[in-house]
Amino acid sequence: MSYSASNEPSPYYDDSSPAPTKPTPVARPSNAAPSAPTRRRTRGGARIGSLAIALVAVVGLWVTWSYFVLTARGQEVDQSAFDGATYGQGTLWLLAEPVLDVVSVSFVVIGIVAVMTIAFLRRHWGLAAQAAVVIVGSNVTTQVLKHQILERPDLGVPAYHMHNSLPSGHTTVAASVSMALVLVVPRRLRPLVAVLGASYTAATGISTLIGQWHRPSDVIAAVLIVLVWTALVCALTPHSGVDRNGHVATSTNAIASTVLVGGAILAGVVSYAILTGADVPGLAQTMAGAPDIRAYLGMSAGVVAATALVFVSGLLVRQATARG
Repeated sequence: MSYSASNEPSPYYDDSSPAPTKPTPVARPSNAAPSAPTRRRTRGGARIGSLAIALVAVVGLWVTWSYFVLTARGQEVDQSAFDGATYGQGTLWLLAEPVLDVVSVSFVVIGIVAVMTIAFLRRHWGLAAQAAVVIVGSNVTTQVLKHQILERPDLGVPAYHMHNSLPSGHTTVAASVSMALVLVVPRRLRPLVAVLGASYTAATGISTLIGQWHRPSDVIAAVLIVLVWTALVCALTPHSGVDRNGHVATSTNAIASTVLVGGAILAGVVSYAILTGADVPGLAQTMAGAPDIRAYLGMSAGVVAATALVFVSGLLVRQATARG
């Protein structure tokens, strides 16, 4: 019987050797940067979120103007708060006047130069343009809306001055420069800058109320305009504006967000309690039979709440869209 050579076992073939296997993939470290497709999806979602925030701010601006300017009830509350600013004005003006004296054309110029210098030193060329757009866009929008587009109809509400004063120019300057700084500073410093910027902006807004330069709705409208521009430029963040270590999370971000959100909630609750007639401990006797003082204190707390919400929104939007 003959056998084919192909049926003979090869002397070099070891029947006991294991079959070849695929190499085991190496697990990526938990702190490794996400892959390019993951980064693109993350930034895409952040951009959409930024546009949504801008839309919400636009709606908030429209609601603020529609209620406090176009309705008699809104004008009454706003004007009552304006009239109530005479309470403690002599003492409070000593604190408010220096805050308002800072805001000027030169302050805007210095702010633009400062934020652009920071961006250039960090070699983030796109950030310089973003910061300039936020400052210029916000302030131009405020002036155009106040003097060219929005009007204050006479609805029979007695007022010290009848012309439209919404939005507040001083508050817009303070908020836009502060928010521009949030855009350009390094990622780890943004939470601190956001808290300080919110505090300075709220102080400026309250100061305009103390001096009876503006009504509360003017201040709220101003910070909403700044949020619109901030969210829009963040949605269009260029590659040069992305953080090089954007995947690194910082505890300060959570702390700052908690402080701002907590402050907004607390101020909002106080505002609601005062405006709805609740007996607020320590203020009940002061506000008894004084609706103007009640409106002034309640709307001032509302200004603080709105400012805190705007800055925590700006901070989170910036961190999300700049994530590498």
